[in-house]
Amino acid sequence: MIGATGENAGVVATREALRMAREAELDLVEVAPNSSPPVCRIMDFGKFLYEREKKDREARRAQTKVEVKEIRLRPKTTDHHRDFKVDDARRWLDHSLKVRVTIRFRGREITYPEIALEDLREIAHSLADVSTIEQAPVIEGRGMSMLLAPSKIVVKKKPKEAAKEGDVPEPENSEQPQE
Repeated sequence: MIGATGENAGVVATREALRMAREAELDLVEVAPNSSPPVCRIMDFGKFLYEREKKDREARRAQTKVEVKEIRLRPKTTDHHRDFKVDDARRWLDHSLKVRVTIRFRGREITYPEIALEDLREIAHSLADVSTIEQAPVIEGRGMSMLLAPSKIVVKKKPKEAAKEGDVPEPENSEQPQE
């Protein structure tokens, strides 16, 4: 048991602990019920609940919500239009957002899911440098979808830093404008 002032009172009988809490005009709160013996503390229970709620609020505020963007296509979507959608997905992945690629079927298109599967594979291949497949292509109702997550951020070395390390020899007479 831990006393009202924070001192360790040692192992105390339950009746004795309740008597000590009544004398201090505080509550006996079981802090760690799973330990052996259980740990109790003499404290104001209302204050304890308030502090715990405050910690929970702070923890929720500190959580980052991962936003999932979505691009929707059809099996008959042209390559040119798909490239625009893939460029959007690339931009979102660069900003560390997840991207769901969905291909919606209409009418009898659902009888040829291999067309949509091939489209999803091409999209995943074109975005392979900035993403990894988090959820493989799955048919859900009248659509097929796949979830792409941003891959680990790769820090690219600047040419000057690479030259200092001896990786890339710097040309002696470079007439390129400096950035």
